[in-house]
Amino acid sequence: MTSARTPSRDLSRRGFLGATFAAGVLLVAERSPVTASAAAGDVTLSAAGISVVASVGGRIAIRDGAGVVRSQGSRFQVKDSRTGVHVSTGGQPTLVTTADGAPAIRMAYTFDAAAGPTTVVGTVTVATGHAHLEWRVDGAPTLLPDGFLFSRAILSASEADDYIAVTEWVRDAGGGIPYERMVGVAHTSAWGALHGMFLLERSRQAWSNSTWIHSPGVALPGGGHLSRADFFFSSTRPSATASIGLGRELGVEVWTDRDFILWAQAGETMSVTALVANGSDADKTVDLGWWVRDYDGAQLANDTRPVTIAARSTLERTFTVAAPAQGILVAEVFARSGDDEAFARTTLAVLPSEPAAGPSAQSMFGIANYPWLQRPSADALLDLWQRVGVSRVRIAYDGGPGLPPAAYDERGMPHNIELQPSLDATPEAAAAWAAANLGTAIAAGAEYFEVGNELNRPFNTGVAAQSYIDKALRPVVDRAAAVRATVKIMNNGLAGMDEPWVRNFHAGGGWDLIDAFAFHPGRGNFTPDYVPDDESDPSAHGGYWNFYGGLLRLKALMAEYGEKEIWLTEAYACTRPNAWWNDTYRHAAENVFLTLALAKAEGVRGVNWYQFHDSVLGNAQVADPGNVEYHFGLMNRDLSAKPSLLAYANAARLLDDAVFGGWLEFGNPQTKGLYFESPGGDLAVLWNRADGYLLNAGHPDEGDYFPAPEVWVDPWPTKTTLSVTTSGDTAVAVDAIGRRTDLTVTGRTTRLVLDGAPRVYRGLTIIPGRAAGRTTPARRPRLGGAHRV
Repeated sequence: MTSARTPSRDLSRRGFLGATFAAGVLLVAERSPVTASAAAGDVTLSAAGISVVASVGGRIAIRDGAGVVRSQGSRFQVKDSRTGVHVSTGGQPTLVTTADGAPAIRMAYTFDAAAGPTTVVGTVTVATGHAHLEWRVDGAPTLLPDGFLFSRAILSASEADDYIAVTEWVRDAGGGIPYERMVGVAHTSAWGALHGMFLLERSRQAWSNSTWIHSPGVALPGGGHLSRADFFFSSTRPSATASIGLGRELGVEVWTDRDFILWAQAGETMSVTALVANGSDADKTVDLGWWVRDYDGAQLANDTRPVTIAARSTLERTFTVAAPAQGILVAEVFARSGDDEAFARTTLAVLPSEPAAGPSAQSMFGIANYPWLQRPSADALLDLWQRVGVSRVRIAYDGGPGLPPAAYDERGMPHNIELQPSLDATPEAAAAWAAANLGTAIAAGAEYFEVGNELNRPFNTGVAAQSYIDKALRPVVDRAAAVRATVKIMNNGLAGMDEPWVRNFHAGGGWDLIDAFAFHPGRGNFTPDYVPDDESDPSAHGGYWNFYGGLLRLKALMAEYGEKEIWLTEAYACTRPNAWWNDTYRHAAENVFLTLALAKAEGVRGVNWYQFHDSVLGNAQVADPGNVEYHFGLMNRDLSAKPSLLAYANAARLLDDAVFGGWLEFGNPQTKGLYFESPGGDLAVLWNRADGYLLNAGHPDEGDYFPAPEVWVDPWPTKTTLSVTTSGDTAVAVDAIGRRTDLTVTGRTTRLVLDGAPRVYRGLTIIPGRAAGRTTPARRPRLGGAHRV
């Protein structure tokens, strides 16, 4: 829905790593003597703690300080858009000298004739505990540098290899919140206390495995491409290994001993461990500090002390703070020395351990698309899903991504399926696709088959509706009738509420073919309850991308065409940092809750939140601050909770079993309210729009940049106070993330302070509405005694 932005506009002293990668320069912690030899076809380089042996045939073996081979590989792979994939067939090593006089291994790879003019020459150098590898690739202009890979096999590892995104926190020079950006990607291995890792600037997890590492090339000014990797032996964590191995001044990483950095109740001891790395050649005295703030900005901890960290070494410290009641804290650990600073943040959250809701076949609360990041384990992840009230998943089938249907069946969690057809298929191919994929849906035990995803391009034109009916939907429906399948059929989840598509879909006969209607209410810098005057513009920042207006238009069309179940198979609250079109972290939590409350009020059958984790499938836990796709999660990149996660859990806990009783009536049109009846008592969801419906409204006219406030900053300046009556002597307010406040009640009257953030109230007097009579008009429900003070 929007173009990417790179929010970092400067390279600080600590931001030189990307430049070193780009220039092909490696900064090493300390130069140790390097020895080199060439005999019997082998070329060997040795330095303290490491040696590399290159052999005829292309083999490059990396040995530890005891001479044990830990990694070896002999192939390089290229991809050509015209001729396909080509893998080297051999290689000839020679001992050479680099321009700065260092000994190096040169490996000239051979390819078969099908590779045409492709040539690959590898170069290896070594330093203390470190090997630098690069491959110069030349060939046809159709070479695809993103398709380069090198082979390696890890020998005798003590645990499974891992893929770790190594990041650093930076402060935006223009202001706003800090964010993470990439240092590199580490493919890690372990042999007891000895660790090793290949560090690359970029590497896709989905294109790497136990045999190959994805190692994309960068274009060289004179032609050709260069692919690079660095290998390190170490006894510390990947982030510190990168800091020390690349000679960085300072590096900081934080973690906790809790899955998802969650605690269950107030008063527990929250501990945060920090690892500070000194990558310089000299001992360094630094100011090591940390602070913790709660959701209101109160400082719960703040301490700074001088410490000395040995050269090319690390220092570990653990800090503690007492857990509050349900809520979220922001923790930062920093290390400063002169003008140099390194820091890292995480969030510490408190969430009740009992499930917020469900699982229930009738529940509205789901997740899109599937659990593609199962850290620390699949069971731990599903435990968390159920803890926050997730009852169903959008996509599950045997052999598909995520988890198999049996994993959800064991927990009583319903599951659907979405599979993507082609609108360019021949009738025969369309029928074959329908038969095969309906069979997959049936075998998976899916309740609903969503036939495709966002196939309504170009948006708001309707031109794709007929081909969708003919080449995707009708073949599936016909096949379902032929085999007497009971799975329910959904249309493809539309990107935005595309009224021209829906009208053409109905006109073409599609409406009667579906059991449920799916769409994705993409939302820009609008509150979820905003209904734009003009919803026709589907451009990057157009009014087409709104939530409630689109939902109301769909319901109006259903009143005309006939009712269907409504499924929001993707719903969003994107937190791309310092970008005005997207939510701040605080707005996102408010918008998650209000989105779910409005969906419940409008009778939506299912809301599958997109998605559970930040980052994307295939690049798990990679940081990309300017790419919108990396910021849709309920969880942060480091697996800690966003406020959005608590808001989702809060909505599930309060609304899953609730029944909508109507919009509340107020004399002030800016005051809004939803009335729900629930087993725990009546609920009123209240907010006020005195500050309008546009978020981040003070953004610059040009570009995407907006200096977002910290999460603890209240973004709503206008407060509206209401006096209302209560049903008893107590009343409670619950904010979007589930924090409870007991209200002061005097003579069964209390005061509510409303602003743009939705809050839930219990214990208020709610006067039910009434239907229109022969002589009396209909009246909406209202709060007893409500008046502004």
